[in-house]
Amino acid sequence: MRIAHVTATFPPYYAGTGLVCYHQAEGLARLGHSVAVFTAACSFGDGPSPEGIAVYRLPALFRIGNAPFLPGLLGLRDFDVVHLHYPFIFGAEMVRMVSAVRDIPYVLTHHNDLIGDGGRRYLFDAYTAVVAPFVFERARKWLVVSLDYAASCRLTPLFRRRWADVIEIPNGVDVDCFCPDLDGTSVRHRYGIPDSARVLLFVGSLDRAHHFKGAGYLLRAFARMGDGETWLLLVGDGDMRLSLVALAAELGVGHRVRFVGTVPHWDLPPFYAASDLVVLPSFPPESFGVVLIEAMACGRPVLAHDIPGVRTVVCNGEDGLLVRPGDMDDLVEKMRALLDAPQRRREMGQRGRAKVEERYAWSRIVPRLLKVYEEVVR
Repeated sequence: MRIAHVTATFPPYYAGTGLVCYHQAEGLARLGHSVAVFTAACSFGDGPSPEGIAVYRLPALFRIGNAPFLPGLLGLRDFDVVHLHYPFIFGAEMVRMVSAVRDIPYVLTHHNDLIGDGGRRYLFDAYTAVVAPFVFERARKWLVVSLDYAASCRLTPLFRRRWADVIEIPNGVDVDCFCPDLDGTSVRHRYGIPDSARVLLFVGSLDRAHHFKGAGYLLRAFARMGDGETWLLLVGDGDMRLSLVALAAELGVGHRVRFVGTVPHWDLPPFYAASDLVVLPSFPPESFGVVLIEAMACGRPVLAHDIPGVRTVVCNGEDGLLVRPGDMDDLVEKMRALLDAPQRRREMGQRGRAKVEERYAWSRIVPRLLKVYEEVVR
């Protein structure tokens, strides 16, 4: 089968949507299919490409944040099916038009809602109201990372019109790369963290497009803990990093906070190994949280907000804890509770690893995706 993936972001921009696209393409190629990825050229290099995949990094005429305008997408042809990773402002409309003109079927994955801050909020609301029905209407299947999220997001009324075409294909993790029993000592030493310290880990882009990940919220909660023996590692980069560094200093915890910057995805496991607890205090439109299953795969317990989608990944009390969204006292209390209970953390980590192997290994997910394509092509 000839399959095209269309995504606004792709490695070396290490964010959830692009990484999911990477692993789906790689898994499909391993099953013997011809796969191409169409994405935007990256300003800081091309980065890795999955083995056996043609990656077309198209020049952007212009871009708004993570939304590049790629005229080259109009050249899509000779594919059996196109997989659109949504939201992709400008790109989604082009895929829809190409599908109509060349009669190429497409499916789309709705990764998350478009929710902006400031003036972008109104632009995104208008875009969603006008463009989403236009793009979704022609898609043969609507894939979601969680049915729970699909039933409670901004596009739920749209999904309800064709609920039979809504299919859950969760995000996955490379269980060979992300695994327990790795040594995180070198990471601790590199960033001057004492061996005896307890370490919280946050992994996520620190840019406006991912403001909902809650890095600033976590910094404030960390400062409120008042625990001089606990350190915080933040892995990620973006245009919010400088303001977050300033916030850590203002809160008086800068000496125990380490901003690591961008880490290639395949180099992340030692950072999980260096941590005692992985925290993702994200807010909607977070729909899943790839970081959570990466942490579980590495045998680490997780702490996350009790929001649609995320709560289907974390089994509260089993492999992590869920926190009331916006209740910072609850977050602080549960961080302390897990940090003070090493045996409980180990048991949660073991249960998380077992769950990931059963549900979230790419080897289990990609065949399900292929069945969707085969149905669409038939």
